[in-house]
Amino acid sequence: MQHDHILILDFGSQVTQLIARRVREAGVYCEVFPFNVDVQKIKGFNPKGIILSGGPSSVTEENSPRAPEVVFELGVPIFGICYGQQTITEQMGGQVSPSNVREFGRADVTVSQECSLFQNVWHQGQSYQVWMSHGDSVSAIPQGFEVVATSGGAPYAAIAHEDKKIFGVQFHPEVVHTPEGAKLLENFVLKICGCSGDWTMAAFREESIKKIKEQVGRDRVICGLSGGVDSSVTAVLLHEAIGDQLTCVFVDHGLLRKDEATQVVKLFRDHYNIPLIHKDVSDLFLGELEGVTDPEVKRKTIGKLFIDVFDEEAGKIEDAKWLAQGTLYPDVIESVSFTGGPSVTIKSHHNVGGLPEKMNLKIVEPLRELFKDEVRNLGRELGMADDLVDRHPFPGPGLAIRIPGEITREKISILQEADAIYLEEIKKAGLYNEIWQAFAVLLPVKTVGVMGDGRTYEYVCALRAVTSTDGMTADYYPFTHEFLGKTSTRIVNEVRGINRIVYDITSKPPGTIEWE
Repeated sequence: MQHDHILILDFGSQVTQLIARRVREAGVYCEVFPFNVDVQKIKGFNPKGIILSGGPSSVTEENSPRAPEVVFELGVPIFGICYGQQTITEQMGGQVSPSNVREFGRADVTVSQECSLFQNVWHQGQSYQVWMSHGDSVSAIPQGFEVVATSGGAPYAAIAHEDKKIFGVQFHPEVVHTPEGAKLLENFVLKICGCSGDWTMAAFREESIKKIKEQVGRDRVICGLSGGVDSSVTAVLLHEAIGDQLTCVFVDHGLLRKDEATQVVKLFRDHYNIPLIHKDVSDLFLGELEGVTDPEVKRKTIGKLFIDVFDEEAGKIEDAKWLAQGTLYPDVIESVSFTGGPSVTIKSHHNVGGLPEKMNLKIVEPLRELFKDEVRNLGRELGMADDLVDRHPFPGPGLAIRIPGEITREKISILQEADAIYLEEIKKAGLYNEIWQAFAVLLPVKTVGVMGDGRTYEYVCALRAVTSTDGMTADYYPFTHEFLGKTSTRIVNEVRGINRIVYDITSKPPGTIEWE
């Protein structure tokens, strides 16, 4: 794509992806590379500016990460965030020391002088809320730099070398807790780096269709369809590009949400007219899962069976040369262990398999440059319905990881009904799009209860709903007591097999936001 590029070098921060999201929101294409990436890859990317992320290391320690020298040799603007500011300082002749006053969480910075980074956002003499997370701080700035903002725990909260267009901030502008941080990043990429801001979903759609046509030619393509957002957008984009050269394979393992299999078949076969193979193998999967209680064994069993069935069905499609996958940019980032940081831990939970070598297919991944919110925007650009593109994430192993313990048809049926009621009430309350993910869990425990004049001995159902910006960290959604009471009453009254409801109010650190 012929667009301006911003390069983000990752030093292991758990929120590096948020930097990329903010840059993309400004209409500028960017990618995240590990800090120790090959120098030639940096040069080949031809960035108009470079952002250095935060990270868990201390520049005061021996062998801690440093920015490649090429960063300072390219002559493009540089913006260091937290650890990024500190390594710029150290590498350019300044000094970093352990802070006497550490800052973690909300803090106020005061602008000490005007700066191009702050243009039309922050003003001299005014104080602004930011999000800090540091134990070290700059104690002496390099020659040619000026202090442009201070805080109680960081006398050099923001520094700038206007002539060289190098900037550093101790706080995190990429997180929502720095209210105007996105505007600072926008200033950097648009005004300081001079990027045009022409990277849009309309442009991406047009360029992707052209790229897909050039990549696959007249070959046939197979797409594994799950009904989730990623695979659905992948399928619709491919169909727009190559039409009936695409065949989708929907492996129905019997662990989907209520009526989801029927909805997937109706939507893609009848509405989009995409050639679709629907393989109902629920008996096979449930048979293999009988007696299995270990969650990792469940995942591996499901993953192996899924690949075996998919491989068998794909082998029946004559002249198929390509396999389409809904790989997203976070998948690409997380496949590389940047610094052994927290961002590499999530993927094993959701993946149910890989591409077996025996399939001998080439890969086409049209979404691999996009974040989840961008995939949703692309879906809308393709004319897909909101109820599909806004659908909450659903893990590959399906309900198997929402039924701790042994999987049975009875448990699946009970959970499907409870989950459907829960989501229905969320939608009726107008809360669905405020929540990243909501789902019910059938706990492996029964309790004694009284319903009417009789005793019951039935399962406990847990309800979970979380908000998230990146899908890695999550906080519980604060439902009202009225909502929880109404929803719980409906589930207990309408779903035979459940007599108790609990609501999970835990938050999640970096890693999976699933319940298990």
